[in-house]
Order: sequence, then structure tokens, then C-alpha cells
Amino acid sequence: MAKNIHADQRYITGLVNNDTSVINEIYKHCASKVKSWITFNNGSEDDAADIFQEALMDVYRQGKYKSLELTCPFEPYLLLICKRKWLNQIKKRSIIQVTNSEEDLLHIGEDTFAHADELEKQEQQSKLFYSAFEKLGERCKEIISWSMKGEAQEKVAETLGVTYGYLRKKKSECMASLIKMVQSIKTEGQ
Repeated sequence: MAKNIHADQRYITGLVNNDTSVINEIYKHCASKVKSWITFNNGSEDDAADIFQEALMDVYRQGKYKSLELTCPFEPYLLLICKRKWLNQIKKRSIIQVTNSEEDLLHIGEDTFAHADELEKQEQQSKLFYSAFEKLGERCKEIISWSMKGEAQEKVAETLGVTYGYLRKKKSECMASLIKMVQSIKTEGQ
């Protein structure tokens, strides 16, 4: 069965050919996301820069010496490599037995592309959710934000200065509004 090579293969070609404009584009689109994810997961900005650089070198080597062919978008694929590298780094730092060798980390099978596709879908759903969320009233945003933190509902009600019954009813109404908005945005986009 022939592979469907993704249009983002141009990024691999650009890396292999040391094309400055393509490399700058990769940095512009991906570096800040890697930095956000790593700093959110107990890393520093320097850690993020190192991981990003290593991941690019790995992709370069895969493209140059192993004829890497992308069947998914480049960005989630690169983010997946960075996440795996960082999780491996955390394991090393905490002196837990590291089971992923460098080769395992870079083993590129269809499952890797499937994971990257899944990340892309999740990111699109997140964008959809946040654009709908932004259209909600302030009170609904506040209630949903607090509820997503995983706090006990009684504590959330107390923090917001409302009764538990009111909070449950209002949260239910807010979630219904949010779901309607997400569905209407989806419909507009089709």
C-alpha cells in the first residue's frame, strides 16, 4: 500500500537541505509551543531550547539517512518527539530506570504518525473550545474555569460566594451554552 506523503514533507526537505527560510518557519511555528509545554512540565526555557534543538537534529538525521516520509502534519510530529524526549529527560533526572533508548524514541512507525494526527485533532478541538469559551459571559467563564480545576463543588461555591445548588444549576446552564456554541462554530466551519 502506497503511503500518502503529507504536504509538510517540505519541512523535512528544508531541514535536510539546510534551508534557512524553512528552518526559521519551523522555529516560528513550533518553538514557543515546545517552550510552553516543557516549562509547564517542570522544565526551564534552556531545557526547552535544548530539547527543541535535539529534536530538530533527530528529524534531520531521520530525513537525511533514513529517508523519513511524513504521513501527518509536521508540527504535531515534532511536538511528539519533543514531549517524548522531555519525559525521558525527566525520568533520567529522577534516576528512574529509563526504558526508552534513543532508537525507541525515534522509532517511526505508523503509530507515531497516528499519535501526531491525534495531537493535531486535539489541538483543533482545543481551539474550538476556547473560541466558544471566550464568547461566554464572565460569570459562566468563572464558573467553568473554577470547575475545571478539579476543586470540590462545595469549595468552588464558597469561593464564588454562591450556594451549592445555584452553582450546580448555573454550571449546567453554562456548559449547555458552551456546547451549543461549539456546535454552531463547527457548523459554520463546514
